[in-house]
Amino acid sequence: MGKGSGYGKVIIFGEHFVVHGVPGIVSATDAKTDAEVKKSEKGLVINDERTGSKGYAEEKKIQQIESIQRMLKAMGMPADTAMSIWIGGNLPGFSGLGASAASSVAIARAISEEFGLKLSDERINEVAYEAEKAYAGNPSGIDNTAATYGGLMWFKKNTAGGPDLVEKITIKNPVEIVIGSTGKVANTKAMVEGVAERKKVNPKKYNPLFERAEEIAVEGRKALEAGDFKKVGALMNENHTLLQGIEVSSKELDLLVGIAIEQGAFGAKLTGGGGGGCMTALTPSEKLQEKVASAIEKEGFQVLRTKIGVKKI
Repeated sequence: MGKGSGYGKVIIFGEHFVVHGVPGIVSATDAKTDAEVKKSEKGLVINDERTGSKGYAEEKKIQQIESIQRMLKAMGMPADTAMSIWIGGNLPGFSGLGASAASSVAIARAISEEFGLKLSDERINEVAYEAEKAYAGNPSGIDNTAATYGGLMWFKKNTAGGPDLVEKITIKNPVEIVIGSTGKVANTKAMVEGVAERKKVNPKKYNPLFERAEEIAVEGRKALEAGDFKKVGALMNENHTLLQGIEVSSKELDLLVGIAIEQGAFGAKLTGGGGGGCMTALTPSEKLQEKVASAIEKEGFQVLRTKIGVKKI
């Protein structure tokens, strides 16, 4: 039996903007997806035991099968390779946490081990990127990179082709955050396509927002490296305003962001594709983390208490 794991992720700055070459900052969380793969004679069998938003596994099933087919092709394996796949771990299947990328990395590692491929982390990342196309259409690459390597990273997509720019960002210790789920499964592919179309139609509105998003990413990196989490939080709040401006937030996301700020979070914003999915709040202490998380739970929403800046598996 082959085994593998992949980190969940949270985008601190830059979702949607990174697809168009704007730099972003992403962190792995301390929650991860695990996978086990066994050779089989019964075709492809998937047992997905992850917890999370109701309907996540069902709605993503077709994309999940396509992702595995893309994965096999990228590995040079037959499309009809028979195997049994189990997926679990402590990363819930909330939209926006990089659940699809984490599972792609975990499955790729498990396949590599079971079939003796001995793929490097670099190849696992490439394979997971191909798998992500089933979920996101034109993925930025930020999710699978975080899922593969862990840590806190500066990411800039090479929109002309070729390697993306990935640089490690160092902070002294992992920092507590809260992730709140709207309970709605987001269609990342549709959200990404919608932003691209609106940007094309209305560049006068969108270009300044994209320019400010880049400035926020640069300022955010400096603040993280300096340990200035008050500044990081303020920039997260502004980043959320930009995401509202490109029409990817929702009333549920705005509600959760508002609750977090009212409870003393340093900053809060949607994370991931938007239109549903999750938000994240910066809460640099266990006491503040619990205060914010409990307030969100009291409103009937699910939360994940986790940390950013965790090291590689």
